[in-house]
Amino acid sequence: MSRTTSGLLLALLGVLGFSFSLPWTVWALESFAPILTATGRAAIAGAVAVVILLVRRVPWPDRSLMRPLIYTMAGAVFGWPILIALALERTTAAHAAVIAAIMPLVTAVFAVLRTGERVARQFWMAAVAGTAALVVFALLRGGGDGGNLIADLLIVGAVLASSWCYVEGASLTKVMPGWQVISWVVVLALPITVPVTVILAMTGGVTTPVTTQAWIGMAFLGLVSVYFAFFAWYQGLSMAGVARGAQTQQLQAPLTLLWSALLLGEVVTWPTVVAALVIVGCVAWAVRVRMPTVAAPEE
Repeated sequence: MSRTTSGLLLALLGVLGFSFSLPWTVWALESFAPILTATGRAAIAGAVAVVILLVRRVPWPDRSLMRPLIYTMAGAVFGWPILIALALERTTAAHAAVIAAIMPLVTAVFAVLRTGERVARQFWMAAVAGTAALVVFALLRGGGDGGNLIADLLIVGAVLASSWCYVEGASLTKVMPGWQVISWVVVLALPITVPVTVILAMTGGVTTPVTTQAWIGMAFLGLVSVYFAFFAWYQGLSMAGVARGAQTQQLQAPLTLLWSALLLGEVVTWPTVVAALVIVGCVAWAVRVRMPTVAAPEE
């Protein structure tokens, strides 16, 4: 198996973990406020990461790595979760999905700008086609309603933050394993996530009694969505290339639809199934495109 194929499979494994985030968030919101859900899951991830780093005796990262780690933390721990939570107080999840559909494409653009990845024209065609299919998919799920300028700006900000942290995190895997990247990211965030979580919990951020599903949702958000899924995701982006690997995230929406139907009882219609199949085809097209290589210098 080639390095690229292995990387794509790892990225897909990460996407599989991310795809459960919406159902788990719905469960968590039964008892926890939106901002508390965002900081609480990061605090859970950070606590687990501290134990793993200590057991593995991983040395403190070099000072030169602190800036990209902080950039990654800003997007992964605070940017996306908080901005999307604030947006969902003003609009519907379906509407948010329409705008968030551009995330894989934005990640590819950032990868080209930040890391200088060379991308074929046919890849951009596949990425744009997949993004268009994602928008149609979201519209079929009722995403045409609920428009709100402030909410839309918050969602765009969340997408930019998330896409940038993907690129920054993947660039760090050149000097440390992907699991160490996300571990240090959530550990560095602990001085903020722990006190904020405690304050919110003590000032009305928790509806008692806390339901079993809410505990399960919060726990899995912290362990999987914020932490262990990133092990595979960052390593996959590093091996497959950020632009190519990020296109596997287009599969997150169809997978989330599947879990929402199974766990939340949502209804799946045939048009959404067709749109999901088109998305799968576009992802297959994007990841199979041969990327241009840099010509060797003449002697």
